[in-house]
Amino acid sequence: MTTKQSYELAKQQYEKWGVNVDAILEQLKNIPISIHCWQGDDVAGFEVNKGELSGGIDVTGNYPGKARTPDELRSDLEKALSLIPGKHRLNLHAIYAETNGEAVERDQLEPKHFENWVNWAKEQELHGLDFNPTLFSHEKAGDGLTLSHPNEEIREFWIRHCIASRKIAEYFGKELGTPCLTNVWIPDGYKDIPSDRLTPRQRLKESLDKVFAVEIDEQYNIDAVESKLFGIGSEAYVVGSHEFYMGYALKNNKLCLLDTGHYHPTETVSNKISSMLMFSDKVALHVSRPVRWDSDHVVILDDELREIALEIVRNDAADKVMIGLDFFDASINRVAAWTIGTRNMIKALLYAMLTPNAYLKQLQEDGNFTERLVLMEEFKTYPFGAIWDYYCEQAGVPVKETWLEEVKQYEKEVLAKR
Repeated sequence: MTTKQSYELAKQQYEKWGVNVDAILEQLKNIPISIHCWQGDDVAGFEVNKGELSGGIDVTGNYPGKARTPDELRSDLEKALSLIPGKHRLNLHAIYAETNGEAVERDQLEPKHFENWVNWAKEQELHGLDFNPTLFSHEKAGDGLTLSHPNEEIREFWIRHCIASRKIAEYFGKELGTPCLTNVWIPDGYKDIPSDRLTPRQRLKESLDKVFAVEIDEQYNIDAVESKLFGIGSEAYVVGSHEFYMGYALKNNKLCLLDTGHYHPTETVSNKISSMLMFSDKVALHVSRPVRWDSDHVVILDDELREIALEIVRNDAADKVMIGLDFFDASINRVAAWTIGTRNMIKALLYAMLTPNAYLKQLQEDGNFTERLVLMEEFKTYPFGAIWDYYCEQAGVPVKETWLEEVKQYEKEVLAKR
């Protein structure tokens, strides 16, 4: 049976529930995923005076073939993008600047240091670029404090870096015709119980106020702030907690970015999305997979990923939730990691779009919890895979696991020679 024939049979089963499968596939094409560049080089970046990875972040594994140059990283990204259906975005960190061998401090970065990325994005016809100031892996973040540092000189350095990053993002937005999401995450915190939780947060607020005092049109740049529960070296206290950033974002008309690994293991981001959307026009996501802690494992099609997608789709929020990825695994082929994670995010969205959400909502309103549970469970084994295979085929990317052969060939011809 051909992929098309399997699709037609599967479509009939969904259409019994009023699901317009053809229309859904057209809609899915228009949902971009912001793919993070840092999976390809283990969050190393290309600074001339490159420091060790810090900030409560850890990358484990030594799989061969890590990208060592911008051109190698772009080549690896091109291979991954060729295996992923749809038109997507790329998420960059400031440490991926190209300075032609010149040591440029982070607070002196300019749009010209990212011209190659913009030109490449245009060549690849990407949906756009997103950006992140890099407030880790630097001597001025050596004690784990940046925007909340008690030393004013150090705080001002990081303030200048964040302002420079927002101006770079503005450049991205103007060049590519779609606003750049600029996300501020800092590692600030303490390993042991602090004697003062308030003062560092006051300093962080003052620093952010200075960063955002520089006005940039949201036509080109959208600001976001990202919380964290704890990190390596900041187990007892993180300055930028969820409550801090949620309050700051709501009060200052910024986006609150929810990272799926940045909460207590019993919390789920899927349960937060609807609440956030009640008070914010948009919400940003970093989709990762925490295994007992913020371990940034490659995204798999697990219950939480499906639930995140369902919350986005059933609440008509595809244009309100900006979806980005954030994982880094150096124990497996890095191109495969990008492909697995991104394809799974898209699969989850498709799964959610194929669910008869309006009917299920009405069952809940009617108090018919028996039928609600029955259908929610039965739809888990509907022929979703046949729809996905057809979507991939129509997009011109490999169907099922056949994409792995291309990755193996790329590893043999390119990665293994590095």
